[in-house]
Amino acid sequence: MTRLPIAVPSRAVRAFGLLAGTAVLATACSSSVTPVPTPSAVGGSGAAASPTGSATPAGTATGAAVAASAGGGGAATAGAASAAATGQAGGASTCLVRYLHADIGLSQGAAGSVYVNITFKNLNTTSCTLYGYPGVSAGAGTPVTQVGQPANRNHAVNPSVVTLAPGGYAYATLQIGDALNYPTANCQPQATSWLLVYPPNTSNLLYVPYSTKVCTTSTVNLSIQAVQAGKGGG
Repeated sequence: MTRLPIAVPSRAVRAFGLLAGTAVLATACSSSVTPVPTPSAVGGSGAAASPTGSATPAGTATGAAVAASAGGGGAATAGAASAAATGQAGGASTCLVRYLHADIGLSQGAAGSVYVNITFKNLNTTSCTLYGYPGVSAGAGTPVTQVGQPANRNHAVNPSVVTLAPGGYAYATLQIGDALNYPTANCQPQATSWLLVYPPNTSNLLYVPYSTKVCTTSTVNLSIQAVQAGKGGG
């Protein structure tokens, strides 16, 4: 049997051609879209490098630097921090707490007070700087918790940028007034066995073994000077 060709209306041919053209255009457009990078590909250079040096940071009986949120934080005021940044421009950076060892240096008694040098040793292999006032308070118990108020700032020493070479020292003098010289009701003294020390311009805490008595009321019998170069004779 002979098959006769089927005639296709010209309007149908035009419609088919239009649909085919639309499909080709859509395909071309979709293939030209640039993929959006994922967040992990935007900026960043990977994990931060591990700190250099093999020395273990210290400042506690076990040699561990402990972060804490106890009162008496050692961060300096905005003005002091700005001055520190200016003094360090192009030079050494602020000392990292994990590379600082805090200890007790020279102690002297005078007229109802004890003056204690808190020393900071740079354990890193590069120089670093300290500026301003440490945050200092007393602590006791297990775990160690703050007792009484943090030390007031003693302005006998003008703050200046102190550069610590590898193995170098800075110190700050803590004055501890004899708590027994205060009226008992106003002071309510308590024995403590630790100093809780925030190095200047940091929010990480070092624990330094030291026994004393402090007031547990709003009365403050502690004051701290700005850091100075060296060990203070100790």
